[in-house]
Amino acid sequence: MQNNNIRLAQIIDIQKIVELINLAYRSGHGWTHENEIVSGDRTSEAQLKELLAHSNFELFVLESQNQLIGCIGLTEFDEAIEIGSFAIDPLQQNSGRGRILLEFAEQYTQGKTLRMSVLNVRTELIAYYECCGYRLTGEIENYPLNKNVGKPLVDLNLVILEKNSS
Repeated sequence: MQNNNIRLAQIIDIQKIVELINLAYRSGHGWTHENEIVSGDRTSEAQLKELLAHSNFELFVLESQNQLIGCIGLTEFDEAIEIGSFAIDPLQQNSGRGRILLEFAEQYTQGKTLRMSVLNVRTELIAYYECCGYRLTGEIENYPLNKNVGKPLVDLNLVILEKNSS
């Protein structure tokens, strides 16, 4: 893979990042989509601007040949760093770029515990993260209906996975 560049997202990237996240999760293309289990946008410009305003949140973008093709967000809490806003353009999925971003996050947060929430019905995604060294914690959370991240079309919960980065 050539010309991969990871950098901090900037305000001017917001519209493209929102398009990327909604495309990756709601378009029906690629293996990360959720359009059969959740309707509506995954994120909005307002939500992303709000996240970027938090001092404990950093959003990184992956570019290739000056095209934004991926992103990953890291929110630092006392006990762990939460991975979110993780998306790869569906046309670039299965190219190893998601793993590049995930490994970047793990190296960037070296020595910290990483946590992520995954929809309970996304067994293939859970299996992927387990292959990357993440483990199910046994924690289950309700789908965040109040966060305006889409409306569930099936019964959904979030399962929590963790990994100690080293």
